Amino acid sequence: MKCTPVIDIHCHGAGIGAGGSGCHVAPRLRDSWKFRFYLKAFGVSAADLQREGDMLVLQRMSERLAQSAQVDKAVIFALDGAVDDRGGLDLDASELYIPNDFVAAASRRHPNLLLGASVNPKRRDALDQLEIAALSGAVLLKWLPSIQGFDPADPALTPFYRRLAELKLPLLSHTGNEESFTRTDNRLADPQRLRLALEQGVTVIAAHSASNGRNDGERNFDRFLKLAAAYPNLHADISALTQINRLGHLQKILARPELHPRLHFGTDMPLPCTGLTSPWFQLGRLPLPAIRTLAKIDNPWDQSLQLKLALGMPRSILTNTPQVLRLPEGH
Repeated sequence: MKCTPVIDIHCHGAGIGAGGSGCHVAPRLRDSWKFRFYLKAFGVSAADLQREGDMLVLQRMSERLAQSAQVDKAVIFALDGAVDDRGGLDLDASELYIPNDFVAAASRRHPNLLLGASVNPKRRDALDQLEIAALSGAVLLKWLPSIQGFDPADPALTPFYRRLAELKLPLLSHTGNEESFTRTDNRLADPQRLRLALEQGVTVIAAHSASNGRNDGERNFDRFLKLAAAYPNLHADISALTQINRLGHLQKILARPELHPRLHFGTDMPLPCTGLTSPWFQLGRLPLPAIRTLAKIDNPWDQSLQLKLALGMPRSILTNTPQVLRLPEGH
């Protein structure tokens, strides 16, 4: 009997446009210290990518994932850009653009990588792009509204949500403040703005469990909890919850056992390769010998998983994700 694979539901792709990838990075982001920081975490440099092409990022990710003793597959996110008033892609207004085709090609080349497609629903051809993504093997749809510049609560998105539900394609949308880019509109990442999608029957996954930020004078996490109590189709991932800026948030959501069947393991790769999730930040929460043992784990996926287990994550959570993803045959 085949064991259920352990899938990381939250990993990022990257590229600078080298090798015909179609990726785009806004100058203000490319010139920032953050961009160089992220490339180093991916194990590449801009010079590497110029020489070998952007696919090197995902090749190295696949190779490192294959070395994991704990995690079998990872969902890699594309990221659609902002759109203009006519519903066309507006690269000038986009901080980052990672095409679906680029990630789809990587998923065909590397079976341990799964396509997390992205379609800005304000595109004039959004429904067509959604169909193409599904045919390309997308296992979920990824949104980052505070960067992509649209409101998930816009009633005009109702047909898009209905088609998502028909396709049984879950929507993973960033919730809470976004701190990785140079400019954001964090009002658009209010979990309550996902109510319309939930009403249309979409399985919605709140990235990072809305673990930071506030809207309307209320913590986003509390707003998420209210929504989760009303809609059983609202899920959450627990990626990034062991980062230094989110310490204690993993325990807060794990204290809600009724949500355990709707929680999903994620790493937010490449951030575990930056030191921001070091087990040493858990001093006072874990015994020193346990921290020493965790700190010696070299593989970032294995360390992330073992750290979350040590902090109280039930192993049952590791079996949740394959049940909600739109997995192709053979996965």
